[in-house]
Amino acid sequence: MTTVMITGVSRDLAARFARSLAADPEITVVGVDVVPPRHDLGRAGFVRADIRAPIIAKVIAAHEVEVVVHMAVLASPGRVGGRSSMKEINVIGTMQLLAACQQAAGIRKLVVQGSVSVYGSSPRDPARFTEGMGPRTTLRSGFGKDSVEVESYVRGFARRREDGVVTTLRLAPLMGAGVDSTITSYLALPVVPKVAGFDARLQFLHPADAVEALLTVTRSDLPGTYNVGADDVLLLSQALRRLGRPWVEVPRPAGPLLAGLARRVGFTDISDEQLDVLTYGRVMDCSRFAEAAGWRPSYSSAEALTDWAQALGPGLLAAERADGLVDAAAGLLTGGRADGR
Repeated sequence: MTTVMITGVSRDLAARFARSLAADPEITVVGVDVVPPRHDLGRAGFVRADIRAPIIAKVIAAHEVEVVVHMAVLASPGRVGGRSSMKEINVIGTMQLLAACQQAAGIRKLVVQGSVSVYGSSPRDPARFTEGMGPRTTLRSGFGKDSVEVESYVRGFARRREDGVVTTLRLAPLMGAGVDSTITSYLALPVVPKVAGFDARLQFLHPADAVEALLTVTRSDLPGTYNVGADDVLLLSQALRRLGRPWVEVPRPAGPLLAGLARRVGFTDISDEQLDVLTYGRVMDCSRFAEAAGWRPSYSSAEALTDWAQALGPGLLAAERADGLVDAAAGLLTGGRADGR
């Protein structure tokens, strides 16, 4: 029986993954986080521990962990009390976890939930980023910088532990029913501010596909770094039309001001880094993982957006709502007569 430790199980994706992995009777799953899980973990166990503290090494030893899946990386500072806390969890937490894994002779595999954010977003970006490419601009702060640092420490660990398998999955932004993120909060606004003169290219990954990708690399040995996302791409304007969301175009220099106002009134937590993504877009080439794992996502970006939209409800300009308004207006103009006479 294999014992797998999953960090960050208080969050939705990690809980889904833990529940799915624990369904295998030959695998013992131990979930770790600083707060109790908010979602059902199925057969998986839970240990309250902080990966930033040395106690994580004791957890690994006590449960004789063989595989570690690191998912305790945060993308939004607003949810943990600010940027400094976010960086401490992401970077210091990863360093402490890797140190614990380095000391544990029984660890034979490390899987890391990475992010598309390592590529940044700029007007000089390629059509699709491959795994060998880097950001076209220097990432000085934010989740992208954290992701780059995390990956650098993971590569160092892989060099030191040549006896093990180390896999990093750079996941596209999650989209689907139940997803609560910066991009979903932005798209759910009654009227969406859109940067004038730009139409960002968006690529999504359904949580069910993210779980399947993580299960694949946990059960099989696929060392290396892989992009994981849907094959198709949506323009921001296309996404807004599908959602029935009206938008107002704002000049690019006003973007940070609007993002700051949105944060203060509690609408959505859009950082400068995320504003760049909503301006220029960002798309990955995911063919390497498809070839290595023989795996394709079940949901396209468009289907993942539809799944999320069905749970959200129609927007102001959704087709069904617009048809109802037209019918109501026609009824008023014709005095309620169906034949219009």
